Amino acid sequence: MPERGVPAAPGPTWQRLHPLTPVVAAVRSLAVLALVLLEDSRSHSGGVGPALIVVGSFAFLLLLAGLVRFAVTRWALDGPTLRIETGLLRRDARQLPLARIQAVDVVRPFVARAFGLAELRVRLAGSGRANGRLAYLTEPAALDLRARLLAGHHGLDQATPEPAEQPLATVPPARLIAAALLSPAGGITLVLAGALVALTTVSQAAAAAVGGTLFVYAISFAHRTWRRVADQYGFAVALAPDGLRLRRGLLSTVAETVPFARVQAVRKVEPLAWRPMGWCRVEVDVAGSPGREQGTRSSRLTRALLPVGPTATADWLLASALGLRQFELAKPPRRAAWKSPLSYHFLGSASESGVIAASKGRVRKTTMWMPLEKVQSIRWVEGPLQRALHLATVRVDAAGRGVVADMRDRDSAEASDLFESLLAWTPT
Repeated sequence: MPERGVPAAPGPTWQRLHPLTPVVAAVRSLAVLALVLLEDSRSHSGGVGPALIVVGSFAFLLLLAGLVRFAVTRWALDGPTLRIETGLLRRDARQLPLARIQAVDVVRPFVARAFGLAELRVRLAGSGRANGRLAYLTEPAALDLRARLLAGHHGLDQATPEPAEQPLATVPPARLIAAALLSPAGGITLVLAGALVALTTVSQAAAAAVGGTLFVYAISFAHRTWRRVADQYGFAVALAPDGLRLRRGLLSTVAETVPFARVQAVRKVEPLAWRPMGWCRVEVDVAGSPGREQGTRSSRLTRALLPVGPTATADWLLASALGLRQFELAKPPRRAAWKSPLSYHFLGSASESGVIAASKGRVRKTTMWMPLEKVQSIRWVEGPLQRALHLATVRVDAAGRGVVADMRDRDSAEASDLFESLLAWTPT
């Protein structure tokens, strides 16, 4: 207790979520259920009456649950800490230090956008999930709070405006659609369509079977294409002091930040169908699982830095945004073609300026760059055929599952020198 005559320190100024939060949460949960029930009722003689009663009952329950959650949730920016309290029977009080903030994302689901609302997600360093969520605030309030949190994280006055960002690249919708159609699933759909046309003149029964398969596959392909285009629609990447800022989405928009310190590896992917256009995809492997609730263990999460674009744009983006200077990759010895006859011409690797680079893949050529400071383990791999050919592979792993750079089929002496140099490497 404070001493007599000494005023107590003022408590935090608690704030509530937007009053329309229960409505948005209920509408989002009801949309799919209502469509399924109404469609099912039309196919039966009972009519839509019972379905409307079920939907109305669920709407009431969801709205009531949302009102209770709204009533027991509050948040406050208490100096260097963001505090979030929620829960009725099981109280959850979180204190998120601004100094440990890794990123702050603003997400605008379709229903929330209709009401001018947005969700704020806060991620802390060393965590694989969104540690704090405020759903929903008005869009100006969410953007203002994001700027205040990031200013506090960098030790600045919280009233400091968010620093300007430098736009780097955008992706036109037409290119997104073309890239989706040129995917392997698009090729399979085209083959099935050709088979259907050919079988029509041979056997009606066989054509009917292929037609049924084509119809199901075409529906699945259309759904996947729509999701891919809608997810990456309006994609834009910008450079900011706190990391790379990505914006995307058609119905639901996402504005997220990929901190530089969290990037474990960078990958450039060149599918076979894209090469005539000179297109590629640039991805970054990020430690943890930002924006997904998949547990706390470290896992691989891939973020598209450029969903599809010209190779020249990708190389410029890698150099300007991530400081990755392109350097020539050394080919394996000619005898490695006996082990990898199909992919030999696409194999290459090198280590320069504190970065490991490796390429592989004939149908889907992939070039990966991994900073040595992100390396978690180094492995020596030598199979029976490699031993017979005096070859070896040096495999380098970064944090997360599946983040691996393979320097494949190098000469045994070269691989041994590389292995020892990587073990002895220290940052300068």
